[in-house]
Order: sequence, then C-alpha cells, then structure tokens
Amino acid sequence: MNLREHWMIYALGSAFFAALTALFGKIGVAGVPSNLATLIRTVVILGVATALVAWRGEWRAPATIEPKTWLFLVLSGIATGLSWLCYYRALQLGPVGKVAPIDKLSVAIAIVLGIVFLGESLSWSVAIGGGLIVLGSIVLVLF
Repeated sequence: MNLREHWMIYALGSAFFAALTALFGKIGVAGVPSNLATLIRTVVILGVATALVAWRGEWRAPATIEPKTWLFLVLSGIATGLSWLCYYRALQLGPVGKVAPIDKLSVAIAIVLGIVFLGESLSWSVAIGGGLIVLGSIVLVLF
C-alpha cells in the first residue's frame, strides 16, 4: 500500500483540518459578519486549490469535463457554500463545542444518503458507528 495515496491518511487530514477550521473560524468570525468571513475563507480556498492544481499539473480544459461531472460538482459547490454559510453563522452565535458536534451529524446523514441514493450497503459496524455519532452529538449538545 502506498501511504501517499491511501484514503485513510486523507480522511484523517480532513478531520484534523476540520477541527482547525472550527477553532480558527470561531476566532475569525468574532470581528466580521459571518457571510463576509465565509467569502474570505472561500477566496483563500480558491487560491490554495489553484496553486495545488498548478503544482500537480492537474489542470484540464473545462470543455473536456463531462456535463454530468460539471452538474454534480456545481451542486456539490452549492451545498458546500450553503454548509459554510450556516456553519460560520452557527460559530458566530454558539460555542464551538456544541456547533462542531452538530455539524458532524453530516457523517450520519451521509451514511443514509449513500444507502438511499448510491446503493451502498449498511453493515452493522456502519450502523452502530453512525448511531454512536448521533448519540454522541446529542450528549455533547444537551448535557
């Protein structure tokens, strides 16, 4: 197994950077409206992603990308934008220790959506893990 290409390394990186996002975002939204904070974050992400694509030589002419791919990437971008707008507003209004666990309910929701729309199977471990995420979020938010 090539560790540089193993999905779990990237998933752990995602979790780590998402945690930093919550921490830095909570501090950052203290001084500006949440929508402006989201715009600033988006511009930074655009720059980072552009640099990464250029560095790795992954640029493709837009016309070479399939219409179905465009459609779902645009829908994903809209969902991401709406998620970020809601997340930053929630961070502005609430404590990071309660906002982040509610945000992580996206894991359980993604499991259900994967089953319903992608035909993914539900194993006992996924069902129990998803249930524990929901339970953990409830405990962290209510108690």
